[in-house]
Amino acid sequence: MARFIALLLIGPWLIVLGWLYWLYVRKSHATTQMARHDALILAFAFLAAIVGAGIAWQVTLGHGGPIWKYLAGPLGAYAGFSVALLFGLSWHWLARHRSRTKSAVWR
Repeated sequence: MARFIALLLIGPWLIVLGWLYWLYVRKSHATTQMARHDALILAFAFLAAIVGAGIAWQVTLGHGGPIWKYLAGPLGAYAGFSVALLFGLSWHWLARHRSRTKSAVWR
């Protein structure tokens, strides 16, 4: 259980980043299907943060002293969360680019 104390430390920042992601993508695309997709991306991002914290805890176990596992945990959580949000943003950017090129063809 101590390995997930990193989520208590970085959790508020991850919630703020998730909220900012939600606001950005809701302004750009406001369909029901996209909202489901964004909710799944956010759920996956929080799951990736949990997994990242656990993996970072295991990797640093016994290396560099006992404090490093408490520092690597939040970094692993942040990395997993950020990668998932970047995947969601790139998916939105690609969808926007496809819609622009499709509309340019029909004009």
